[in-house]
Amino acid sequence: MTQQLIKIRDLKREGDMQAILDIEYRCFPDPYPLSLLNRLREMHPDGFLVAELDGEVVGYIIGVIRWGASGHILAIAVDPPYRRRGIGSALIVNMLDRLKAKGAKGVRLEVRKSNFAARQFYLGLGFNEREEIPYYYEDGEAAVVMTYGYH
Repeated sequence: MTQQLIKIRDLKREGDMQAILDIEYRCFPDPYPLSLLNRLREMHPDGFLVAELDGEVVGYIIGVIRWGASGHILAIAVDPPYRRRGIGSALIVNMLDRLKAKGAKGVRLEVRKSNFAARQFYLGLGFNEREEIPYYYEDGEAAVVMTYGYH
């Protein structure tokens, strides 16, 4: 089996936003609508990264600086057939580097309490579980706030 090269790049190309939207709908029960994705891109044009494999967008991450020096990962997803290939890790590491370069002292994200696989994934990358936010998601599920501090 040949090793495929994962390319992480800025969201720039025609069709990138549609690819993100498609992945969003395949991955989440409450996907971000295109209007919100477009608004986030207008507000944070350098906050979107996509992962490409053989020229196809197979994942994305949205990260921004908020509240002065705090990074916030708003969304990350990898198309289900491409999971467990290091794509999510590559996206997180690239975004952590980008946010640090922009002055972030730490990074936070929220994850569904029931999403044990994602929580383990983030713990493995150096995030810590901090607190729960009840009724965070549209269906009433709580979120676990996870934080990453730069070393």
